Amino acid sequence: MTAPSAEPLLRVRDLQVHFPVGGGLLGARRVVRAVDGVSFDIARGRTFGIVGESGSGKSTTALAVMRLVTLSGGTIRLGQDNIGALQGEALRRVRRRFQIVFQDPFAALNPRKRAGDAVLEALELMQVGDPASRPLRARELFEQTGLRPEQWALFPHQFSGGQRQRIVLARALAAQPELLVCDEPVSALDVAIQAQILNLMRRLQQSLGLTCLFISHDLGVIRHMCDDIAVMYLGQIVEQASRETLFQRPLHPYTRALWSAAPSFDPGARSRHGRLRLQGDPPSPIDVPPGCRFAGRCPHALPLCHTQAPALRELGGGQRVACHRVDDSATPLYPALPGDRS
Repeated sequence: MTAPSAEPLLRVRDLQVHFPVGGGLLGARRVVRAVDGVSFDIARGRTFGIVGESGSGKSTTALAVMRLVTLSGGTIRLGQDNIGALQGEALRRVRRRFQIVFQDPFAALNPRKRAGDAVLEALELMQVGDPASRPLRARELFEQTGLRPEQWALFPHQFSGGQRQRIVLARALAAQPELLVCDEPVSALDVAIQAQILNLMRRLQQSLGLTCLFISHDLGVIRHMCDDIAVMYLGQIVEQASRETLFQRPLHPYTRALWSAAPSFDPGARSRHGRLRLQGDPPSPIDVPPGCRFAGRCPHALPLCHTQAPALRELGGGQRVACHRVDDSATPLYPALPGDRS
């Protein structure tokens, strides 16, 4: 993994994405608070992961960074460019600096376009190189992502899921981006193929010096790919730390619940963190409760947790936690679980 540089490539501050829904009583305007005040930095050459349950807002965060959904508030800076404020032609000019790999590689490809043409078209749209050099560059990207020259003329339906994701990856890299956003890039693939694609992505990141924002619900994937990790719940980050810190010493009860529910990516994980089973479902993102958004499902919640929202506090070593039951010395103030040594 690449050591962090002093200057972040991506800075996200107080990001908000609210979707209006049908009028309520007396026509009152209501909104889904999909992302509600998210802030993080990604250092150059690092992979920053966001993990959480379905509906946590992690994929919407990725789409917001890519400017594929309308921002309701906050800022997104890529280097010196405030990409959250750009529109039209100004946004198009900087878009080659950040590209995305989606979850479903088949839906991401035009079924009527040959694989080689999909990569070549990306070079043309982003005006990479001169027209005469683009076919050669497209074939280099084919080779770089593990595709064979004879597959150039095939259509997407003639490829396996893993091969289609390689085409999508080659197309994303055609623009020579600084930031690669990966939204559940292997969740639609078989487990054996997932490992191949993930290892390919890590090799490409290291060889090309890419910075990555990686979205996944799979803790094993997050642990394999990411240097730094944020845990999201109902539109907000509840905990953030380096990979080593977060897996060795999770502090927020929601993070511990995710670890407890995960398949045994670490044979000692269950005994180390104990078992914490969540009850019920997350509250509605339309009617967000006061206080901590996790309080209604947290076995350690106090009356304070239901009335006062906890701040996302820096606890040292880069770890940040939003929980009233964790003190400033990073000590949980709730009972230890059976087998818990953290």
